[in-house]
Amino acid sequence: LLMVHNERYVNLIFRLAEERKPYDIETPVSPEILEAALLVVGGSITCGKAVFEGKAKRAISLGGGYHHAGRNYGGGFCLFNDVAVLVEYLRCNYDVNRFLILDYDVHFGNGTSDIYYRDPSVLYISLHQDPRTLYPGTGFVWQVGEDAGEGYNVNVPLPPGTGDDTYLYALEKVFVPLAEEFQPDIVIANGGSDAHFADMLGDLGLTVNGFFRLSRLIRETSNKVCDGKFILIPGSGYNPKVLPFCWYALVAGAIGLEEINVKEPYTPPVEPAFCRKKVEETVAELKGLLKKKWKCFR
Repeated sequence: LLMVHNERYVNLIFRLAEERKPYDIETPVSPEILEAALLVVGGSITCGKAVFEGKAKRAISLGGGYHHAGRNYGGGFCLFNDVAVLVEYLRCNYDVNRFLILDYDVHFGNGTSDIYYRDPSVLYISLHQDPRTLYPGTGFVWQVGEDAGEGYNVNVPLPPGTGDDTYLYALEKVFVPLAEEFQPDIVIANGGSDAHFADMLGDLGLTVNGFFRLSRLIRETSNKVCDGKFILIPGSGYNPKVLPFCWYALVAGAIGLEEINVKEPYTPPVEPAFCRKKVEETVAELKGLLKKKWKCFR
C-alpha cells in the first residue's frame, strides 16, 4: 500500500475501520470493508504476478478498480487504489516500464489520474460520462497531464445516453492508435457495468453486447502491442439485474470468445441524436490538444 499511498492516510483508514467510522458520506469503513479492500488489492497483484511469471497472458481481478482513491485520500466507495498498487508492484518486481491503463468506468478515475498526472511511464485513458453531470466532477478533455506527464492523461468525456457504436467509435479513434504508438508492456483495464443503460448511478447507454465488444477490442489491441498481456479489473455496477450479464460479457471478450448469446434484461434505449456529433467533436478537440505529443493524432 505504501508504494502508492501516504502512510498517514493508510493509518487513518485502519483507525477508522477499528472505530467503524466512515471516511466520508459515500465511503463507509469497517473491519469487514477494510478486509475486502485489502483482498481486492491482493487480487490485482496476484493477476500481475501470474502474467509476468508466465502463468497466463491475461488475468481477471473481479471486484477491483478502486480508482477514486488517490495518494492521500479516498472517496466514491474507494479506500485503496488497487490499480496503482498493481502498477507499482510490477514496476518494482519485474521488468515492466510502460503501463497503459484504460478506465471504462462511467465515473472518471480521479485518484488514478492524480497519482500519474506527471508520470510519462503510465498512459491513462478514461472514457466516462461528462463530468458536468456526474461524480467526481473532473476528467475534462483539457486535463492532459503536467510536466513530464503532459499528454499521458487522456480524457474522453461522453454525453449521457452514449450507446455502443458511439462508445466503440471513441475507443477505436483514441485508445487503439495511442496504444499502438505508446507500445506498453501491459494493458490494465478497469471499470465494471455502471456504463450500462440501466445502471442506477450512471446515464451512459451501453448494452451487454457493448461491453463484450469493448473487452474484445482491448484484448485484440493488447495482442498487437504487448504480446497479449492484459489484466481486466471489473468492479463497478449498481444494478444487480444487469451486473452479472455485463461482467460475463467483459470476461468473455477478455478470454477470446467470438460471440455471446445473452438477452438484455431491459429494452435498450435509442441513442440521442446529438451524442455521435458531440463525441466526434470531443475526439477532434482531444487530437488537437495532443497532436504535439502523439504522431497518431497529427
